[in-house]
Amino acid sequence: MIIGVVRSAHTEPADTPVQSGLNPDEAAVIEMDEQYVDGLDGLAEVDFAWLLTWLERPGDRHETVALRQVPYLLSTRPRKLGIFATRGPRRVNPIGLSLIRVLGVVGSTVRFTGVDVVDGTPVIDVKPYVTAFDRPPITPRCGWFDHVALPMGATPASLERRPS
Repeated sequence: MIIGVVRSAHTEPADTPVQSGLNPDEAAVIEMDEQYVDGLDGLAEVDFAWLLTWLERPGDRHETVALRQVPYLLSTRPRKLGIFATRGPRRVNPIGLSLIRVLGVVGSTVRFTGVDVVDGTPVIDVKPYVTAFDRPPITPRCGWFDHVALPMGATPASLERRPS
């Protein structure tokens, strides 16, 4: 169920930051459907929240998703990985997960930074980040992510243009 939409300056996925953590300062808003405004009570008291979005765009064809894909971050040295070991948008269920910084809530609008989705992206949920629940008790291994450059502001288009 869609509960709102993200309004951002981005119109094309190729020019949109690949992860919220690589774009921590750019602001956007969530426009919540009026029927869910009461659900925002208390959200302004948290600094960070998990934003869950539906990444399938209107008009996208419902095709079978490849279970092994080359992630954007490995575009210069292609290596296919299982879809569940990546954070890419082409998924069995195209659910986006972004850790956003909540700047404020006014009426049905949530202002935040850390935008990594295109304008009009449907929102399916917002959940507060809770350090006691969400921060691992150890420094976690991140697999192949530990061995690639994660440039701030990286977009799919910029990653395809970088030198090998």
